[in-house]
Amino acid sequence: MAESKNQKRERITDSSGVEVQSALVGEDLALQYPESEEPVVECARLDIPEGAVTALVGPNGSGKSTLLKALSDQLAPAEGQVTLDGRAVDSYGATELAQRLGVLAQERESPGSITVEDLAFHGRYPHRSFFESVGPEDHEAVEHALELAGVEHLRDAELSQLSGGQQQLAWIAMVLAQETDVLLLDEPTTFLDLHNQFTVLERIRRLNEREGVTVAVVLHDISQAARFADYLVALRDGRLYDWGPPTDVVTEQLLADVFGVEATVRYEPELQVLPKRALAEDTP
Repeated sequence: MAESKNQKRERITDSSGVEVQSALVGEDLALQYPESEEPVVECARLDIPEGAVTALVGPNGSGKSTLLKALSDQLAPAEGQVTLDGRAVDSYGATELAQRLGVLAQERESPGSITVEDLAFHGRYPHRSFFESVGPEDHEAVEHALELAGVEHLRDAELSQLSGGQQQLAWIAMVLAQETDVLLLDEPTTFLDLHNQFTVLERIRRLNEREGVTVAVVLHDISQAARFADYLVALRDGRLYDWGPPTDVVTEQLLADVFGVEATVRYEPELQVLPKRALAEDTP
């Protein structure tokens, strides 16, 4: 695996030198699947700052989704530990964790006949016992989630009737109905056209700004990630290449090293990435 640019950090600070509090922290992580002989991700330390949007970026196979699975306790680390609010994530019970951490995975299935509103009500399961009926708090939470996701006008529509972008927003509404302080999203813009990509990202940004929800999101597009996220986690070959605000992380060197692309990066009036060409694989 390639050497990472960053070494282990005992504490992280913003551009003003103020220490940043992290909602999720991964330390000394080695992640692998049962069928893999060696770790597919190794990371000395990863921080998901509280109350911010953090985007995980990198090429296919760099370990973004694997890292998100570890953060959400869907993949137990072979080594190291993930903590949520200072407590080991694997020490939470399933219901307790679902009350504090919302996850939107890539793989999900639902009956095509389910309505947007009914899907959102599924997000209330951590707050009710098995035999408990839906109450006023559940209705209030679902209404708020539909409004935040921008799909309240689609509440009676069946999921199968919606466009790809509308379906993504409906799933986001379901996760929002959990009313968690932390939200993990795995490639929520994949297979969407440009309009719907921006719609989804704008809703995520709005959620963070209005509700203070901590968000970690896997994205493919480095330009979109740089625009919508407060922090970037750049991965290469299963290692952390760099971490920090987009203006610090997104450089022409990063685009060459991580994405294999020659590009121009402009920082004024706002951060812009202008790709030029793909670099040969043996290009240093």
